[in-house]
Amino acid sequence: MNDKVKVELGDVQQTLFITLAARARQTALKRPVLRDPRAAEILEAVDFDTAKYGQGWGGAIMAVRTAIVDSWVQAFLAEHPAGTVVEVGTGLNARFDRVDNGQVHWIDLDLADTIELRRKFFTDSDRRRMIAASVLDSDWFAAVLACPGPYFFAIEGVLPYLERAPEAIAGIAAAFPGALLAFDTYSQRMTQIQHQRAAKVGIAALWEWSCDDPRSLESLGLEVVEAAAANRPPAAMRAQLPIRFRYLLPMARRVTGDISNITLFRSRPG
Repeated sequence: MNDKVKVELGDVQQTLFITLAARARQTALKRPVLRDPRAAEILEAVDFDTAKYGQGWGGAIMAVRTAIVDSWVQAFLAEHPAGTVVEVGTGLNARFDRVDNGQVHWIDLDLADTIELRRKFFTDSDRRRMIAASVLDSDWFAAVLACPGPYFFAIEGVLPYLERAPEAIAGIAAAFPGALLAFDTYSQRMTQIQHQRAAKVGIAALWEWSCDDPRSLESLGLEVVEAAAANRPPAAMRAQLPIRFRYLLPMARRVTGDISNITLFRSRPG
């Protein structure tokens, strides 16, 4: 009898398996970029063909991207242990489990079908809750403001799929002055490569928004705190990577340039 969890998700929502599979595959390695046993458990528990997700160096790059955001969340919590982290487009990420310090308040935000699936594997608690909403709306802002500040918004693997991404970013920046926002952006060239790759492996979701220079987003009410890329991680984190990544990532950057810009912003005070 098949007792695996059925998956019914929209095309964009299915891309959560890209990062889930990447984290699961890293966890199986002797020296992973990050360790996430929950990812492996969930991947095994779902009734869904995940073979096309998270493979090769693409999956490894996604794992580095996730580790960069984890490191920024941990730095935020070191300074504000009881602050609030909002994971926008949370998918099936177990970031809370990886960074929980016993004090942080946490909101996992995603579309209704994803949250329904997520509830099969995660539960709310007194410090953590799931909210079904779109980042393009603002009705979820009140729930965040009811939590103690300061605020950190982790938005990984979400905005490139949204043509209205700048609108979403500006809305968060205006509603939460002084908050930190960490998210990934991709150049027009990388967007074209994603379209080609998606067609090749049969992924229906395509990136709809590109950004050649993350600093151009400062016009949305932000200021850059730290700039990184999946093949150019922050120096403090780079020293902790497995040796193969410390040598191969700079080589990859010389060939491809920055594959995935990951930028930590602060919204300007109101």
